[in-house]
Parts: sequence; C-alpha cells; structure tokens
Amino acid sequence: MNTIELAGVNKNFGSIQAIRDFDFAAGRGQIVALLGPNGAGKSTLMNMMTGYLTPSSGVIKIMEKDISLFPLETKARIGFLPEGAPLYPDMNCRQFLSYMVELRGFSGKEKKERIAQAAMLAKIENVMEQRIETLSKGYVRRVGFAQSILNNPDVLLLDEPTDGLDPNQKQHIRRLIGTMGEEKTILISTHLLDEAETVCNRIVLINKGRIMADGTLKDVLKQAGTRSLEEAFEKLTTTEEEA
Repeated sequence: MNTIELAGVNKNFGSIQAIRDFDFAAGRGQIVALLGPNGAGKSTLMNMMTGYLTPSSGVIKIMEKDISLFPLETKARIGFLPEGAPLYPDMNCRQFLSYMVELRGFSGKEKKERIAQAAMLAKIENVMEQRIETLSKGYVRRVGFAQSILNNPDVLLLDEPTDGLDPNQKQHIRRLIGTMGEEKTILISTHLLDEAETVCNRIVLINKGRIMADGTLKDVLKQAGTRSLEEAFEKLTTTEEEA
C-alpha cells in the first residue's frame, strides 16, 4: 500500500508555478530524500502533504485517503517537523509537548507516556523544564523533532531535520530516522548531499517544482549520467530549462 500519493499536483503563487505536474508515491519502509536547491519546491510539497497548503490542482492522498476530503483523519496519521520548527518560546519543553499531544487528542496516562517516549528518543530529557527561549538551536530543533513523533505517525515529514545540530546530534537523529524508517514512510527535505546518501534509501531530486531523477542512489546516478550525487545535483539543477 502506498502511504503517500500525489497525482498531477500543481501549486501556483500568483504567476509563479512552484510545483509542476508532480506525480509521486511512497510506501512503508521508504526513507525518501527530497533533494534540491533553495526554491526547488521542497517545503511547498511538504506543506501541501500536511494540508497546510492547498494544491492549485491535483490530488494528494495519505493512507489512500484524499486529504481534501478527509482532512482530520489524514492529518492524524502524519508527523511534521517544519523548517525552523516554530515553537512557543515562553513555554518550557514539557509544557510545549503537553500542549501538542493534547491537540492530537491524548490525555491521562497515554499523554504522559507519549511525552516521555518522544523526549527519550529525541534526547531532550535533561531540558524538559527549561523554557524554549533559553535553549540552543540544536536543542530547539530536537524539541521540534520530539513533537513530530508524539502520535507515532505512519508518515513522518521532516524539513531539514538536522539543521543546527552538532555532528554528534546529527548522527543520533540520523540513526533514529533509520530505525523509525523500517516501519514508517519518512520524507526528508534537505539540501545536504551526505544526508541523502547515508540516511535515505530513495532520492527524489527536484528542481523548479519538477522531478528530475527518482530512485536509489545508483538509479539517480544512472539517470543523470554521472558518477557522484554531487555531479548529478549540479547537472540536474542547473540545466533545467524554463517552462
């Protein structure tokens, strides 16, 4: 079963066509890198998959259900770490996670268990009573990651998940993503080539809202006719003609 499906998706912002005729599907066990330069459409795609943005045309399905027809049911199956991870700076971490898990409909013992599990996985147990505004950028990012997994989602959308993390923190989050990706569908929006190569088992290279290459690293290199992902990235994101 495909847990994510996009068919003929377009997104326009006035005269700007951010996403163009986008067809995509992914299933459980896939960790997919949405790889592309700034402005390629990565964040726009993720915001549409969460229902935050509405496509100008086309259909998006989560767990085989159209998000425009079943918005609450589909959103309940998604975890999302947006770019920048906007949080409430005056809350401490426990208050923030408590608020977010309540929004997802959990209470009582299950609420406490989900907060504890997410904090443990994100390694933020030692800062749970600190106000978010006092945390380093790396800890803020990890708090954002913790909130994205509170509901144990089937689909996890991560926009630049390791942004601001030090090397050790990056390795921890990447290992965690690898473990979680065995049972979930995970999409990672990134511009980091090493992250796409080491964490993901599928790469979707996009530019100007279109898919330029899709498949395993070996597939992408074959499609680009290059020997390295760096060469493929440069070739496929600088030769795309204007529509």
